[in-house]
Amino acid sequence: MIGNMLSKIRKEKRITKTKLAELTDINIGHLTHIEKGERNPSHKALKSICNALEIPYQELLYTYDKELTDEQIEYDYINHISYDKVPAFSNLDGFVDCPAKFSNASFAYKVPDDSMAPLIKDGSYVYVEQNAILANKDIGLFFYNGEFYIRHLLYRKDKFVLKARDKELKDITVSKNDNFYVIGRIYL
Repeated sequence: MIGNMLSKIRKEKRITKTKLAELTDINIGHLTHIEKGERNPSHKALKSICNALEIPYQELLYTYDKELTDEQIEYDYINHISYDKVPAFSNLDGFVDCPAKFSNASFAYKVPDDSMAPLIKDGSYVYVEQNAILANKDIGLFFYNGEFYIRHLLYRKDKFVLKARDKELKDITVSKNDNFYVIGRIYL
């Protein structure tokens, strides 16, 4: 997936592979293999590529060694992964212990409501793997039109649907014009 992301970003920034090779001192053939997903870049090469593309290294590192399914490719999942933004916190509760079984967690998030009860309760902490790839029905943390939501991600005919466990809450159907990002996968 990291190759898909790098190719997408390079094209969005209108940088040719030749120019990227010049900026990074990485052979154009090697860059081609990276973008096709045939090779993963070394961490040093990834840092160099991120510097040349003027994007944060850490955000792309979360996509390292991850693969998109055909379904995720069909739904343009890659377009909903933030690569040039980092989470902003206005308040920190401190630190919470992270169980070893959640070793991929990037941060803990305090649940603000009962939308996913009884599985996830208001006020509890969940562990989030940032920029993780979610399969159909996985629970994730999402940014949707200015708000954060913990929901199941459902793939439905050319769209994403965010579904709460609370049957009283309406499903959120994400359209192409919505400001929507997958923050990460929730570990329970």
